[in-house]
Amino acid sequence: MQKLSLNQSLSQKLSPQQIQFIKLLQVPTAELDTRVEEELEINPALEEGREEPEAPTTEEDFDEPSDDVSSTEDLNVEDYLGDDEYAGYKMQGDGNYSEDDDREMPVAMQSSLNDQLDMQLGFLGLDDRQSLVAKQLIGSIEGDGYIRRELDAIVNDLAFAQNVETDVDELEDLLHEIQQFDPPGIGARNLKECLLIQLDRRWEEDDPDPAVEMAKAILSICFEEFTKKHYDKIIKKLNIEDEVLMKDAIHLITKLNPKPGGVSGGMAKTQYLIPDFILTNNNGEFDLTLNSRNAPELRVSQSYSDMFSAYDKSDKKDKKLKETVSFVKQKLDAAKWFIDAIKQRQNTLLRTMDAMVRFQYEFFLEGDETKLRPMILKDIANEIHMDISTVSRVANSKSVQTDFGIFPLKYFFSEGISTVSGEDVSSREVKNILNQLIDNEDKSKPLSDDKLEKSLKAKGYNIARRTVAKYREQLNIPVARLRKEL
Repeated sequence: MQKLSLNQSLSQKLSPQQIQFIKLLQVPTAELDTRVEEELEINPALEEGREEPEAPTTEEDFDEPSDDVSSTEDLNVEDYLGDDEYAGYKMQGDGNYSEDDDREMPVAMQSSLNDQLDMQLGFLGLDDRQSLVAKQLIGSIEGDGYIRRELDAIVNDLAFAQNVETDVDELEDLLHEIQQFDPPGIGARNLKECLLIQLDRRWEEDDPDPAVEMAKAILSICFEEFTKKHYDKIIKKLNIEDEVLMKDAIHLITKLNPKPGGVSGGMAKTQYLIPDFILTNNNGEFDLTLNSRNAPELRVSQSYSDMFSAYDKSDKKDKKLKETVSFVKQKLDAAKWFIDAIKQRQNTLLRTMDAMVRFQYEFFLEGDETKLRPMILKDIANEIHMDISTVSRVANSKSVQTDFGIFPLKYFFSEGISTVSGEDVSSREVKNILNQLIDNEDKSKPLSDDKLEKSLKAKGYNIARRTVAKYREQLNIPVARLRKEL
């Protein structure tokens, strides 16, 4: 039997204005232009240009961002709309912007890897059927340049999706042709095949290079030993007497490209870093400015404001007129909210960056990494009296241009490590020292994490071995065994 009950609860929800501000705050400078253009396209009440003080809807409303951006003193519509219509009202003008916090930075795209391979395919002189099969193979090549899908599965794909009958042998022949394309190593099914394809490009039958021949033997016969850097086993297995030649062969292999379809392959997307802030040092005093692209000039359409004023003098009982008034109000409110959100974004960005500059004053003065102070999100949040999540959104995808280069804001946040003297230093400084120790080690006997820990403690840094391992991994430095060289 169903029962009716009355429950009282307290909940907290973000308003549409707050949601819009959060979305704009996390947008980097390079994407802001696109976001503004989207809003201009979907909201005719929003225009580019400076605000006009004499306009009745912009005289006082937009001078400073207000907490209550939905105020409607200038747009009195109580006579037109009932409570039920307000309840169903939703903010217009959010566009198609994704709600994901982590957004990829905008990039300038070159022709894709598939496009380049398709272009080279045209030089093989294949018939229509063979071209279709070859394009299926090219389409199976992943972003790093490898084709990991089994050829049997590709045969089935062609049969069911393209109605083309083929076999593994034909695919092998066509794949071999594709593997001759640029960049070298493309279309390989594993790392071993990728490296051997690149070595084949270097092989000259009339004048063979001994180092290339040795490298091919090492990869063909001793690939497992090579990946684990068991050089003694390789020497024994291949009966190598000339260690100099082996050293040249190893050096040659390490210079090959393990990801021919990646950035090093020259066909991936190119990413440009556009600074959100510009910081200049004037004799010890810093001038912090926002990138001009962070401050678009926007205003509420005067024609829409005049249109709303005209409705106020019209017959208020007309149903169609009420619908028109509702639409105009939504667009005017959305325009006001968007302008306020942009201003609030600028204010929050400047407050956050200003606090970071004051916190890391010594670094910005000299650009010396050792002058970085330990700093976490909470330090800046407490300084500007905002939530940690707000600071995180600012730091997530923003960067600053200084006299020493462009730095992502994340660069300045680091943990603290205590020294023998009791002072706290940035973990970035410790990583820098760790990097130097590894760079200067004897590569024939690389330092283990235990020895690195002792070396850091000898320099005055109190650090545990597991922390050394964590920092080493963050620096993308392999373990000692894999750093070993002949």
